[in-house]
Amino acid sequence: MRMSSSPIQLLIPESVQMLCEKLHENNGQAWLVGGCVRDLLFGIEPKDWDVEIFGLEEQKLATTLSQLGRCEYVGKQFGVRKLWLKGLEIDVALPRKEIKTGQGHQGFDVDCDPNMVPEQATLRRDFTINAMMYNPLTQVLLDVHQGQIDLDNKVLRHVSSAFIEDPLRPLRAMQFAARFGMCIAQETSELCQQMIVEADTISVERVWQEWVKWSRADKPSMGLKALKSMKWDVLYPELVALQDCPQDVYWHPEGDVWTHTCLVVDEAARLAKERQLNAKDKMILLFAALCHDLGKPQTTFTNKDGKICSPNHGKEGVEPSIEFLERIGAPKWLKQAIAPLVREHVAHFSGEPTPRAVRRLAQRLEPMNIFLWEILTEADACGRMPLPPSRPAFSWLECAQGLDVVLSRVEPLITGEVLLSWGMQASPRVGKVLKAAYEAQMDGKFNNQDSAYVWFQKHGVAIK
Repeated sequence: MRMSSSPIQLLIPESVQMLCEKLHENNGQAWLVGGCVRDLLFGIEPKDWDVEIFGLEEQKLATTLSQLGRCEYVGKQFGVRKLWLKGLEIDVALPRKEIKTGQGHQGFDVDCDPNMVPEQATLRRDFTINAMMYNPLTQVLLDVHQGQIDLDNKVLRHVSSAFIEDPLRPLRAMQFAARFGMCIAQETSELCQQMIVEADTISVERVWQEWVKWSRADKPSMGLKALKSMKWDVLYPELVALQDCPQDVYWHPEGDVWTHTCLVVDEAARLAKERQLNAKDKMILLFAALCHDLGKPQTTFTNKDGKICSPNHGKEGVEPSIEFLERIGAPKWLKQAIAPLVREHVAHFSGEPTPRAVRRLAQRLEPMNIFLWEILTEADACGRMPLPPSRPAFSWLECAQGLDVVLSRVEPLITGEVLLSWGMQASPRVGKVLKAAYEAQMDGKFNNQDSAYVWFQKHGVAIK
């Protein structure tokens, strides 16, 4: 289909256009392929540029690329080169066939064929929305599998029966559904259900990469719902346990814990954008939102008054959160960040904030902070539709601001170096004094160096 005066043409960088023109001069035909075409149709400038070249033998292609800029193989098995041109990285590849030879995501033989026709090359793509091709010189969109219709209807649909050969694709479907707010076509969902037998062949590193992309999404609940529709949620028993786990209708009119969690992750994504969180903080917030109620299934019961209760579910949720994060290959630093947020996500229910309580919360949250914790509590409160949104821990944040503990715990005024300067001899007693001094400072017994010295003279010297 020719796209006259295509608006997507305006999003194509000069370097990409230059590459396509140079290849055309050398009798090659260059097509933009995959995710960059999808993004262009969304009106988004792609972060990654993939160009597939038809009609040029490998050596001729290599020579042409080397004349344009620095070029290196980044996937020799797949015939993929990376070209650096005018500050842009462009992946350049020959069309290829992929033949299934073994289990897993990498169990393929690859055969590059520059004489393949573009229509045939689309058959190895995963979803119709990723199988479109665009020629920047002719402004023709090649859409053999009606990907643009699926894009408009927000449907993820597989291209061909070869989809089943790569067990990573259901996880790709999960993060695509989250990023683009899409549903899985019924026939694709059924195909994905058959693929779970090869799920254990996917490396945990690749699993983690798909979950990272999920955490960057604007509609993460769609990814969770896709996971469930494909029945790949069985890989994550911690998430399955949330389904049909009841909640008290007074506090949670939205339904079970799974429904609540889906609402909370979407609220977390909204708040991350609203508060302009950086990528790392958004990732922490999203996974904390996903894990925050993992302690409810094992703590929920109906009391003698007929009310559904989940006592200590924050504390009890730490272990299943760590197990889930390990299952998806999350790094150690993320597990360390999530644990205190899950444990303390209902700390504000203890009552009105006092300086003592806020200081101690800041300490318990390490290595996290009250800033992210307060956003998590807001996401939790807003995920209870049709109840109105609220910020139940905002007063705690305000108190923390006054105490200068929004981003970190209270820094100790009395340190080992300070004690030595006050004449105390190095000994095991120093540690006991430091511990008692920090507790006293947290309780507000002193707040500057002078009052710290007064406290030490009155209490510290007596500690044995």
